[in-house]
Amino acid sequence: MNEIVNSIRQEIEPLRNKIINHKVYSVINDIDDLKVFMEYHVYAVWDFMSLLKSLQINLTCVSIPWYPKGSAETRYLINTIVAEEECDIDQNGIRKSHFEMYLDAMKQCNANTKTVQDLLSTLITTNNICSSATISNIPQEAKEFVKSTFNVIKSNKVHLQAAIFTFGREDLIPGMFISLVNKLYQKFPESISNLKYYLERHIEVDGGSHGELALQMTSNLCGNDKALWLEAKTAIIETLQNRIKLWDAVYNEINKRNNHSKKEINYQKIIV
Repeated sequence: MNEIVNSIRQEIEPLRNKIINHKVYSVINDIDDLKVFMEYHVYAVWDFMSLLKSLQINLTCVSIPWYPKGSAETRYLINTIVAEEECDIDQNGIRKSHFEMYLDAMKQCNANTKTVQDLLSTLITTNNICSSATISNIPQEAKEFVKSTFNVIKSNKVHLQAAIFTFGREDLIPGMFISLVNKLYQKFPESISNLKYYLERHIEVDGGSHGELALQMTSNLCGNDKALWLEAKTAIIETLQNRIKLWDAVYNEINKRNNHSKKEINYQKIIV
């Protein structure tokens, strides 16, 4: 079992390094750049909750009559993470999901939250992720990222859901980004204190035993079946590749915005 896990880790390490050391972090220099990042990243924050809830539905009993389902250790893992993600306490002591905390952080720095809120409103009435993403006009790369996650959810293959949860989502926020936010916080505490808290809380709750338990959950679900492990590895690689594409889109959008701003400044100088 350890050999299979180590083999997967070794194979996906180049992709993880591309994410953790992505060039997007080098172009986030001010609040406006950070807003662009958040307007894309919010969809990864949101669909993570859908992935987590799918795991909870598949690995625990959420119907009546109740009966013990699966491993108690796995039930503990999922229910604990759901509780922390869905009804944690924000910096003001108010119960909120981490997604709602992220929206608060976006609003604090005047990032656009309308598009993602339109997505959720449309989903409530249509229950169709693809059409809702199109109607709400979310960025194409964010749409593809969310679509990929929901394809795994809709597959009803819980070992794939556990695999991308374990290897592809929880620990991909690099120290580089945390340091960047902390530096911006020194200049603009009134604009990004909510984001700083969100990131610190994210690190705190993910820094415990979640990783180890999540890995055990995936190992239990795949067992000694090489075919399941191979399928899981394919899903993990696709998830990481889609995150890189999402970050590429953010990088391009920030550069596009900054180049436009430079042209505006040069044009104004010519006019003057």
